[in-house]
Amino acid sequence: MSEDQENTAPASGPTRCGFVALIGVPNAGKSTLLNQLVGAKISIVSRKVQTTRTQIRGIAMVDATQVIFVDTPGIFAPKRRLEKAMVTSAWGGAADADRVGVLVDVTRAGEDDQEALLARLGEVKQPKFLVLNKIDLVPHEKLLAIADRLNKQVAFEATFMISAMRGHGVPKILEWLADKLPLGPWLYPEDEISDAPLRFLAAEITREKMFERLHDELPYRSTVETEKWTTMKNGEVRIDQTIYVERESQRKIVLGEGGKTIKSIGSAARKDIAEAAETKVHLFLFVKVRENWADDPERYREMGLEFPKG
Repeated sequence: MSEDQENTAPASGPTRCGFVALIGVPNAGKSTLLNQLVGAKISIVSRKVQTTRTQIRGIAMVDATQVIFVDTPGIFAPKRRLEKAMVTSAWGGAADADRVGVLVDVTRAGEDDQEALLARLGEVKQPKFLVLNKIDLVPHEKLLAIADRLNKQVAFEATFMISAMRGHGVPKILEWLADKLPLGPWLYPEDEISDAPLRFLAAEITREKMFERLHDELPYRSTVETEKWTTMKNGEVRIDQTIYVERESQRKIVLGEGGKTIKSIGSAARKDIAEAAETKVHLFLFVKVRENWADDPERYREMGLEFPKG
């Protein structure tokens, strides 16, 4: 903890602070929920599965309670080395939290990946609560049946029915957590919404825009790194980012005909990064081929993941 993070709680009255991990299968809506809970966009949201790679922390204030949410990578059956690291990171985030929120997409309730996750929850000793997402897409009677079945499978402290996309039901989660976390000083300043540095968030925003623009044309193993962040005299920021792909054919896809695709990605990313940085942003994107980067331990360290040996 840095010095400026100490003693950030108010001088009078008891305060609470704790970590809440959000876990679920890919595309259950964890990142969308995190952004709603925090009230700002800090986690990548994409229709492409397995886009959240590392644990991203979002910070919400509820009266005198500071809730530090951890958005973990989606849990699935890993095959490649990168996938194994992501799943290990997700379960690690659950093990380190004070509370664990288990997010279930009700439109996919009962599918094999969801059932496999529920079966492993017995390994998680922390108190757990259930969050049923996308309730606007399923009849009420079916929702009640899903909630009843899952509560019989796992001992959940509470059940919440929400639409993360619309924000419906989300405030109730915060209200419930207000007195469930440990007594203690806040770990972050009251107005901070994430402990992820802006350089990292900027790279995540560009990666999201790339997925939005290209959908299934590009493997999710492509990555973005913020190489330079220069604050100019007038307060504006110049950002140089490199998009790394594994093959030359992928580089051509990202660039697009006459550079149209990369310009579109840059324009969309620049807008969101400027909002996060609260200043005008000059974004310069480069695309490079880095073969087998998913087998390079250094890349894992940069993403905050543990490099799997096998």
